[in-house]
Amino acid sequence: MTSLDQTDRIRSYNLFGETAEIPDVVHCETVQDRSQLHNWEFRPHRHARLHQVLLIADGGGQAHIDGQQVQMTPGMAINVPRGHVHGFSFQEGTQGWVVTLSSDLVDDCLREGEGLGSVMHVPATTTLTPDLRALAEQIFAEYGRRTFGRAHILRAMAALLIGLMARAVQSEQGQVDPGRDNPLFRRFETLIETEYRNRIPVADYAAQLAVSPTHLNRIVRQATGGSASTLINDRMLREARRLLIYTTLSAAEIGYELGFADPAHFSRVFSTGTGQPPRQFRKRMEEQT
Repeated sequence: MTSLDQTDRIRSYNLFGETAEIPDVVHCETVQDRSQLHNWEFRPHRHARLHQVLLIADGGGQAHIDGQQVQMTPGMAINVPRGHVHGFSFQEGTQGWVVTLSSDLVDDCLREGEGLGSVMHVPATTTLTPDLRALAEQIFAEYGRRTFGRAHILRAMAALLIGLMARAVQSEQGQVDPGRDNPLFRRFETLIETEYRNRIPVADYAAQLAVSPTHLNRIVRQATGGSASTLINDRMLREARRLLIYTTLSAAEIGYELGFADPAHFSRVFSTGTGQPPRQFRKRMEEQT
């Protein structure tokens, strides 16, 4: 098995270019302040424990989110949940805000049964509504203060931001499936994040969740329409696509990275899941950029 150099991996940061934890309950800065430090360009990366909301007031550019290109325009808000690969090429002079929330804070705000988690855990773009813009300005102002009650107020504003973002996305995308807010389904998704590289069977997931495989499959079907094994495989394929797009690892190295002992087996599974072999997928994506 090939040893992977760190430069071959997708970079994982807290704030872009920084590995230390954010020192505050919320971090808020203007797009311009951060972008000028990096020539308005942010190469693809992800945040393991941070959730970001970008609010574009003026200007724009190109966003790359999990392999999808998005044209950023004035009056756009972008939801970037933890773990999703993203990069940005801003037009010089773009104005707006970047609000960064810890994943723990986001999870605390997302109550079971309210449906917001199904929206906020998925990357999305939506309209920068007047309420969202006004709130971004308020968060930025409060973030710059050092007065009594600041942390409490920032947490409350973060909860409001999550609610307004979820409302804006939902109003444009339609009804949210409430099955995805089932506590067992959410625990299963969290467990997949830690185990999908190990290629363990559904029965092992069910045992860790203290339920039967039949019950687990029933809950997953209610939430997604598919089986538990399909959800696990989809997560693996999503990571495989990310690695093919954003790294120089060979298809065989990616297979090993994702728990396959045989590169040919990985290639077959990838081809079945995406309709094309890994090398063809990478070539097509390169041609599109």
